[in-house]
Amino acid sequence: MSTHFFSDTSTLLGRSMRHIFRSVDTIITTAITPVAIMLLFVYVFGGAIQTGSENYVDYLLPGILLIAIASGIAYTAVRLFTDMQSGIFERFHSMPIARSSVLWAHVLTSLVANGLSVVIIVLVGLAMGFRTSASPLAWLAVAGILALFTLALTWIAVLAGLSAKSVDGASGFSYPLIFLPFISSAFVPTETMPGPVRFFAENQPVTAIVNTIQNLFAERPVGGDIWIALAWCTGLLVLAYVFAMVVYRRKIA
Repeated sequence: MSTHFFSDTSTLLGRSMRHIFRSVDTIITTAITPVAIMLLFVYVFGGAIQTGSENYVDYLLPGILLIAIASGIAYTAVRLFTDMQSGIFERFHSMPIARSSVLWAHVLTSLVANGLSVVIIVLVGLAMGFRTSASPLAWLAVAGILALFTLALTWIAVLAGLSAKSVDGASGFSYPLIFLPFISSAFVPTETMPGPVRFFAENQPVTAIVNTIQNLFAERPVGGDIWIALAWCTGLLVLAYVFAMVVYRRKIA
């Protein structure tokens, strides 16, 4: 690895971020669908859904944040696929830079862009009545979990962007990830679900992550959910990173 890895990554990150800020509608578009879902469930279905929470938006917001991240990482795959098709990768590789910095720039761009989307959605949530007495430490824990979740999904997006044969293929992988929060504790407690659905909901990563964030916002004990959430995110991150690097090395060999 080049001794200039960090400076190389920083330079390429600046390039990617310039593209983002020249097309701010990407971030806004990523936030619009989750916000629309939040408006729909709070103001249309919220009165009929029993969650044990006085304010449904407090219960719902963590799941909406995960949907936003799952939507946003599709753009990472598309940007990566577009770079590969344009030949810019070959130009980068002809320069004396760390080859892995090309991928890391896309990953960090995803982290920043999704972070901005999350902030937008939290602000909308506050306008809709979301309230929390969470401490700064709890907010930091929420931010850390969301960042880890973003990194894990982003490396899956990198793998999709490297392997895809078309732009639609590069972005299409995200649809199951966006749908996953709907079969979790994000919208209703899993206790209300029929047996097989409840089993799946309680044993997939989104439920543990949602439960952890809900408890942190409500200043309740997080219990074992936080360890399950961290294990899922870390495991997915490591696996996706390893496979993405294997595919990347084959592409540039």
